[in-house]
Amino acid sequence: MKWFFAIILLVISLDQFTKKLAVDYLSNLPDGISIIPGLFSLTFAQNRGVAFGVEFAPPAMLLLMTGLITSAVLFYVIRSKRQDAIFLVPFALITGGGIGNMIDRITSGKVVDFIYFDLYHGKILGTYVSLWPIFNVADSAITIGACMLIMFHNRVFSHETMAETPDVR
Repeated sequence: MKWFFAIILLVISLDQFTKKLAVDYLSNLPDGISIIPGLFSLTFAQNRGVAFGVEFAPPAMLLLMTGLITSAVLFYVIRSKRQDAIFLVPFALITGGGIGNMIDRITSGKVVDFIYFDLYHGKILGTYVSLWPIFNVADSAITIGACMLIMFHNRVFSHETMAETPDVR
């Protein structure tokens, strides 16, 4: 369980450190810093919404929802008493990412984003679109954790499923 909390703290620390760098060094650069021209750049942005900048609820509601989800994940992991990495790592990444973005919402009401992959921007059916949002380390941790849960679903949830399924022979 020590590794679970260590990963959470690592994600939060890395997220907050990189966001501080983004505020200090990128916020005054309107075009950001191009790393791979036309594909990847570090570009400062702030957003009040959730994934892809979608604002479906007031900021206080988003903060409450993030807190409830993070608390539920923590409760579930601690209650499970499982110690294997395939179980703990995805939930630690999701929890650390959630807390990292929650810190931004508490301190400024917005989440700092700065990683931008410019996969496509232009018009589709007459409407301007940018196919990938600007994101941050916390978003990356949440996404990687969620993908791990999907990829390793049978191994992550096998113990609970087997314990709860009655033998019907």
